[in-house]
Amino acid sequence: MPTAILSVHNKTGLVDFAKGLAALGWTLLASGGTAKLLRENAINVTEVAEYTKSPEILGGRVKTLHPAIHGGLLARPTQTDHDELLNLGWDYIDLVAVNLYPFEETIAKPNVAYQEVIENIDIGGVTLIRAAAKNHERVTLVCDPADYESILDALQKGEIQFTTRKRLAVKGFKATAQYDAIISEYLGR
Repeated sequence: MPTAILSVHNKTGLVDFAKGLAALGWTLLASGGTAKLLRENAINVTEVAEYTKSPEILGGRVKTLHPAIHGGLLARPTQTDHDELLNLGWDYIDLVAVNLYPFEETIAKPNVAYQEVIENIDIGGVTLIRAAAKNHERVTLVCDPADYESILDALQKGEIQFTTRKRLAVKGFKATAQYDAIISEYLGR
């Protein structure tokens, strides 16, 4: 059974996407706020902290940064990698739906406090995007809610093509590059 991790700030379209994945038999993992929304909509989900057996820490600063998550994303499609995951009690993660904290919106606020700016620098989301994008041979990255419908449609038809996963990986790397550029430009002022 394939597994998806959902960890989004912008929850537009997420419920329908998650329902579609669940209807196809996917196992869903989600971070705190995302898991809460899915549960409120009667969608079966395992919270990341339950899966990793490690609680969110530092006031939510660390949620998805765990070997169970990143091992599941970065494992190659080889028996050796898969066996290593299984021996640790984990498995492949096949799809990541993630979008980032709204850093650009935060810095646009008049008189925004520096600490609020710093707290809106996403670390885990960027790391999920980069891990999924790096391993696009096997993992599908969805970092834009506008892609939910087409990805769900492709999954319903059977499988997402490599070219689609590669296009989504490029989109992810561009998104993180732009995100980092905005952060470095702001901090460099």
